[in-house]
Amino acid sequence: MHVLLQALDLVLSWQVIAALLLGSIGGVIIGAIPGVGPAVAIAVLLPATFSLDPLVGLTLLLGIYGSSMYGGSLPAILINTPGTAVNALTTYDGYPMTQRGEALRALGLAYGASFFGAILSIVLLILLSPVLAKIAPMFGSREIFLAALLGITLVIVAHKGQIAAAGMLAGLGILLNSVGMEPVNFTMRFTFGLTWLTSGLDLIVVVLGLFAISQAFLLMVEPNASPKMDGVKGKMSSAIREVFRYKRIAATGGGFGVLMGMIPGVGEFTAQFFSYTAARRTSKAPELFGKGSPEGLVASESANNAVPAAALIPLLALGIPGEALTAMMLSVFYVHNVVPGPALFQGQLHFVYALYIALLLLNVIVIIFMLGSSNLLIRLIKVPTRFLGMGILILSFVGVYSLRNSSIDCLIAAGFGVFGLILKRLNLPIVPIILGMVLGGIMEVKLRASMAQINGPLDFVNRPISGLLAAAIVLIVVVSVLNSIRERLQKKHNKETTALAQ
Repeated sequence: MHVLLQALDLVLSWQVIAALLLGSIGGVIIGAIPGVGPAVAIAVLLPATFSLDPLVGLTLLLGIYGSSMYGGSLPAILINTPGTAVNALTTYDGYPMTQRGEALRALGLAYGASFFGAILSIVLLILLSPVLAKIAPMFGSREIFLAALLGITLVIVAHKGQIAAAGMLAGLGILLNSVGMEPVNFTMRFTFGLTWLTSGLDLIVVVLGLFAISQAFLLMVEPNASPKMDGVKGKMSSAIREVFRYKRIAATGGGFGVLMGMIPGVGEFTAQFFSYTAARRTSKAPELFGKGSPEGLVASESANNAVPAAALIPLLALGIPGEALTAMMLSVFYVHNVVPGPALFQGQLHFVYALYIALLLLNVIVIIFMLGSSNLLIRLIKVPTRFLGMGILILSFVGVYSLRNSSIDCLIAAGFGVFGLILKRLNLPIVPIILGMVLGGIMEVKLRASMAQINGPLDFVNRPISGLLAAAIVLIVVVSVLNSIRERLQKKHNKETTALAQ
């Protein structure tokens, strides 16, 4: 109880409340604008958060992360265009409901399911925090090294059909992190005599280039357009309350969101897939899924909004981000010398609770805002894409230059922007590069620290947690290889069957 009161004292400061309001409402607007998304917004805002208190800066970023999915459901339902990538599944049933004249009902179900899944996730994780506080100290250097390696493995395996590309891009991220002065013996690596590479490639510069500047280039080179949407009429509150008719589906989706969010490299897409599949299998009308099923809409939205709170678990407990957005947040911790990991749960549990209370308040603010703002958002998001791209480009370069007042950083960011544009045009993933940079640094430091404590390779797995992590890595790799072989054999069999039929 004392810890909770300390957390409340932190959250109820005017700076945190202001960050909550700005982050939650701003996140809804950003999520509702197709082509932007939370990653771009967080990348642009990241330099500004370094001058704020850790809780204020993280609350602002969490506000954008957690609320963007609410806004992303608006264009997904009304114009069949997801505002954020994780709202893609929302279009399956949301847009057909709009075509039937049920736009208000679809929006209400989406908002209500998102709120239900998010609150369920946060409450579960607040209750689990004391358990995590006891488990986290069991992670030493070798366990954190293996956990980081597991994270990279999961990120690579998660990109089905692009595993080789994801692996190479993760390796590129590890290589980029190794540029500059190494942290133990202070020798130079890959600087080629260039003094401006001595301090390495700044993570924020790379993030802004790959996410924000590349997206700005993409918006500017595409044909100029602005979304066309009609307003919705009716009482939103009654539409939101309808979600309680599907509370079993919403609870299942929230549960999948919690489980998938805690596993590095998995995230919203897998949670949605499991939730949607489970809802369809248990539904009395599975034939309606993909054609305007309220159950499908609730399953999708409850799962994706349960992930943000759960994604903080590996970040806070082990200092290991599970995806690009939490990797960006990790830099806020480091700037303020707040080191996430076992010590955070032991010595600063009130800080962890404060983050979860902030997430709780964030969802309350968003749902109140959404009750009367849907038609206002429709007006706000009719922004021409090229104008939007130019705005993102200007803000990105301002953010990069403000980091170290360096024009070289701006050139590096522009270079990564072009590289990011190429990757997007080739439909290749960007996230493995960022996680490779972050997790590669963690792996190097923890591997070097653990080498002093071991005499051979088997010493890495001679403790229960390290043994489980190593077994999980081996199992995931083996299963992935077997699945890949099975898919190739199936494709070969299908081709032979088709050839015989012809």
